[in-house]
Amino acid sequence: MSSVFDLVGNRIFSDHQSGMMTSAKAKHKKEFKARDDIFDEENPTTFLKVTELKDEQPIRAAAFHPGGEIYATGSNSRVLCICAMPSLTGLSASHAATPATEIHRIEKIHKSSVSCLAWSPCGNLIATGSSDKTIKLMRFTTSTHNFAGTPMELRIHDGAVRDLTFMQDSSNQTSLLISGGAGDCKIYICDCDTGTPIHALSGHTGHVLSLCTWGGAMFASGSHDRSVRFWDLRAGTFILKISPHGPAGGGSPASPACTVTVDESGRLLASGHEDGSCMLYDVRGARVIQTFQPHAAELRSAHLCPRSFYLLTGSFDKTIALTNLHEQGDLEHPLSTVTVGTHKDKVIQTCWHPTEMAFLSTSVDKRASLCQNHLRDMLILNISSSLFSSRLRSSLVIRVHTNSTTLYIYTHIDKAMKLYHLHVRNHTKYHHSISYK
Repeated sequence: MSSVFDLVGNRIFSDHQSGMMTSAKAKHKKEFKARDDIFDEENPTTFLKVTELKDEQPIRAAAFHPGGEIYATGSNSRVLCICAMPSLTGLSASHAATPATEIHRIEKIHKSSVSCLAWSPCGNLIATGSSDKTIKLMRFTTSTHNFAGTPMELRIHDGAVRDLTFMQDSSNQTSLLISGGAGDCKIYICDCDTGTPIHALSGHTGHVLSLCTWGGAMFASGSHDRSVRFWDLRAGTFILKISPHGPAGGGSPASPACTVTVDESGRLLASGHEDGSCMLYDVRGARVIQTFQPHAAELRSAHLCPRSFYLLTGSFDKTIALTNLHEQGDLEHPLSTVTVGTHKDKVIQTCWHPTEMAFLSTSVDKRASLCQNHLRDMLILNISSSLFSSRLRSSLVIRVHTNSTTLYIYTHIDKAMKLYHLHVRNHTKYHHSISYK
C-alpha cells in the first residue's frame, strides 16, 4: 500500500483512506472531476495555519507590508499590532500554529474600533480608519520597522470610516489616501504630506464599504447602495456604474457590494456581496463575465492573488475559499471553488501575501491566522531541479502522492492543472526526471 507524505516523512493518509485510484491516469481524471473533494473534511487542507494572533475582541483589519516581512492588524479593542512574518520553510503537516511575533503594539490608537488599515505602495506610510470617524496616518521606517514622528489625525468624515487605500499619484509621484464610509457617503482624497482633503467625491447613496486602486489614477468602490463604481481622479467623478439593473454589462447582484478587488493590470474586477455571491467584471470590455456563489453568507472580503490565478474570499459563513480563475482558460465557464480555511466565527478580512502562497485572515473569533500552502514549499526544498522549483513558486500544490518509486504532484501551473511524475533517485531528493501528464 502506498501513502501520501508531506515531504519530510510524515504520513498524511493512505490510498485506502483517501480513496485514490491506483492508476496514475485515473488519479489525474479524478482530480479534475472531483476538485471539491481535495479540501473536504476527511482530507488535510493544503494550507497550513502557521501562526495565530489573539486579541480580547474581534480583529477587524489586516494587511501585509509591501515588502512581505511584516503585517499589521487592527481590532475592536482599539489596538494596532505589527507582527513579523514567520519562516515558512521546513513545516510539516503536523505543525501546530504558534503565537504571532509582535514587533509593535499601539493601544488605544482610536477612541473606537479599528475598522480598516492599509500600507502605502512604498511601505513608508500606514493608515487606520475607525468607527470614531477619524483616520490616523503614520510614517513608518521600513529598514528598522519603526514608526517615525507623531501620527497625523484626519477628521474629514462625518460617519464611521469603513475602508481606505493608498494611491501613488502618477502626475507628481505623491502619495494620496482614499477613504470612504458612512455619513455623507462621500469618498475623500487626501494629500498624505499635509493631510489636506483635495477631493470629496459624491455618487454613492449608501455607505461606502470597500475601495481598491490601480494604475496611478483609477480606483473602484463598493457600496451598500448595491452599486460598484469606477473612478478616475483626472475626471473628478465616477466614470462607470455597475448596478443590479444598470446598462453596464447586464447588472451586478441585487445585494450590497461589501468588497471589491481589481487585478494589477486593471482588466478584471471581482466584487463580493452581502448575499454570498461574487461577480467577475471585464473592466475593459465593460461587461459582467459571470456571477457565482462561493459562500452561504455575506462575502466580506475578496482579494486577487498577485498574478490573478486565484481569488481568495472570506465570509460570515466562517469559511475562507479559493477560486481557481485559470482552470478552464475562460472565465465564463463554471469555476472551481474550495474551502482552504475556517474560523470559529464570522470571517471579516482576508489578504494575500505579496510574494508567497500564503494569506492572512481575521475573524469575530478574536484571532488573526497566517496560513501557507505548505506542500508547495516543502516540494521546493526537496526537489533538486531548479527549473521545476521555480515553476512551483507560482503554483498552488493541492496534493502530493508517493510510493516507493514515484512522486506524484497535483498542482496548478501555467494556468492549468497538471500532474507531475518525479522518479525517486535517492531517499532525500527528487531529481530531474519529470514527465508531464
